Amino acid sequence: MSGTYKDIGVSSEGHVGVVEIQRPPHNFFDNALINQIADAFEAFDRDINIRAYVLCAQGKSFCAGADFANRPQTGSAESGKHLYKEATRLFRARKPSVAAVQGAAIGGGLGLAVMTDFRVTCADARFAANFTRLGFHPGFALTYTLPRLIGQQRANLMFYTGRRIGGEEATAWGLAEKCVPLADVRKEAMKLAAEIAESAPLALLSTRETMRRGFADGAEAATERELVEQDWNRKTEDFKEGVKSYAERRPGNFKGR
Repeated sequence: MSGTYKDIGVSSEGHVGVVEIQRPPHNFFDNALINQIADAFEAFDRDINIRAYVLCAQGKSFCAGADFANRPQTGSAESGKHLYKEATRLFRARKPSVAAVQGAAIGGGLGLAVMTDFRVTCADARFAANFTRLGFHPGFALTYTLPRLIGQQRANLMFYTGRRIGGEEATAWGLAEKCVPLADVRKEAMKLAAEIAESAPLALLSTRETMRRGFADGAEAATERELVEQDWNRKTEDFKEGVKSYAERRPGNFKGR
């Protein structure tokens, strides 16, 4: 299978579909990128030959989230609303997916990685929910998905501190299934997806449907709550300072207003 997209590459190897984000080096996301990934996932869902898919990326980062430093602030809440509608399409994908996280998965980029069923990473990777450091509320359904994956306390720690977690620690926490050398991340993700794809396709679909029953609905409800909080957070002075301080690589001088 192949497709023509602006910001992603789409291909297949055997029964495994591959979506490669092609916005190096950091693969910042926006509505258009999430829309394209959702389109590709839905196309794979319709393809009876595809049984699992791999989400990977070119460049240094897997996905460094939204590029706040270069994104207009006007209309940001409406933009977020549209982005989360596209993200919900990802959560409703029917087939198992594996993310190859070779570098930073930050903010919404972490949400994109956690959206998949499994993750393969490396020691050099960095996982962070840095939203509060930017002065606003977590998004991309992370308030629902992250606690389910690593537990409430560790999710709280990541949210409240914005701390970056390396690949080895992330794997120990259950944020990834395997930590391998950087050069092997994509190969191991493909290997895991191929192993999944050896299963009978109808049994695989029905089993995943049972295991993730209600998951997409829960993720969608979380994004609706997150967007409400993000909407007013974005209007604060702290948010402006958070974006500025993050771009300048310094602690934020927050005022609580």
